[in-house]
Amino acid sequence: MNFELYQRVALNRDLEEYQLKKGDVATLIDFVPHPSNGEQGCVLEVFNATGESIAVISVPISDIKQLRNHEILSVRSLAEI
Repeated sequence: MNFELYQRVALNRDLEEYQLKKGDVATLIDFVPHPSNGEQGCVLEVFNATGESIAVISVPISDIKQLRNHEILSVRSLAEI
């Protein structure tokens, strides 16, 4: 899959350490090489429903997917970080 910087992407799995769930939307802000030639990583910025940044995280690129036209966004509550 070809991802572009600053595109919105969805998580492929829950990230409990960040209180994020599969399907949450984030903005791809950078690509990072794996230090041991493993899977490429990416840096994501996560925003709340009003557009405030709530987290910047690094995940393997396999943990994200492109948004599709047939998908819709929804809102859920986030516990205090």
